[in-house]
Amino acid sequence: MALEFKKVTAVVSEQMTVEDAEILLDWLIKHPRGRINLSACTHLHAANLQVLMAARPRISAWPRHAPLAAWIKAALTP
Repeated sequence: MALEFKKVTAVVSEQMTVEDAEILLDWLIKHPRGRINLSACTHLHAANLQVLMAARPRISAWPRHAPLAAWIKAALTP
């Protein structure tokens, strides 16, 4: 699993697969003010992007990989 849950932050490590989308959604429903740390994310399945677009959580850290960060920011920026 690519997710580690802290008190108010979900920390993503490496690749977020389609299997992670439901887990992320459940956590965001239970933690509506939760934050997402994507700094170590190297791949984000589109299902996870859809969860982020729907839930609009606060992103505490963007991916270090600039093209991935730009892609996610473009999708999440109104």
